[in-house]
Amino acid sequence: MRQFVIHGHDAPTTGDFSLDDLAGGAGRLDILCRCVNSALFLSHAMRTDTRVHLVVGDAVTVRLDGAEIRYLHPNERNIAGMLRKALDATDRVIGHREASPSSGVYVSKRGLEATLDDIDGTLVQLHEAGDPLPDVEPPEDPVFVLSDHHEFTDDEADLLADRADERVRVGPEILHADHTITVAHNYLDTDGFTTY
Repeated sequence: MRQFVIHGHDAPTTGDFSLDDLAGGAGRLDILCRCVNSALFLSHAMRTDTRVHLVVGDAVTVRLDGAEIRYLHPNERNIAGMLRKALDATDRVIGHREASPSSGVYVSKRGLEATLDDIDGTLVQLHEAGDPLPDVEPPEDPVFVLSDHHEFTDDEADLLADRADERVRVGPEILHADHTITVAHNYLDTDGFTTY
């Protein structure tokens, strides 16, 4: 199982946003939508071995499971609509228990730390100051953690420093979060860039 945890610092924690202004009024939700696209979609197929955890406002987590999800299409507006539906369901969430507003989509009232507590696997922080990706052996069940267009806060960085098994960078240049996910997938698909 491959998992990606993306922290959306400015993204809304409720469904009260316009699908016509994802980059502005919706707190750069467009970035998270592109991350979902990169994490779950292949050309004409879905990555059924992948889960995405979107942590928004360090208060709510939306989990999308590639093996279960239905009616998701690879465009920002469709993905944002599904996220809005999930965020609208937070009133059905009790504690850290998840609600499922649609197939393969789950929402819980958990921030970054609680979300990481609930995920099993090798925690890999994707960060421009990490070790080069080709120098790291591909983990069996990777949990890649990355931020949106903001740096992790000091508290978040300390949390990840304590929890991460690896801290890696995907290349010599700083990439967008969604592009970083694509490179991480390619790294796993090729067994560490060795098999094509």
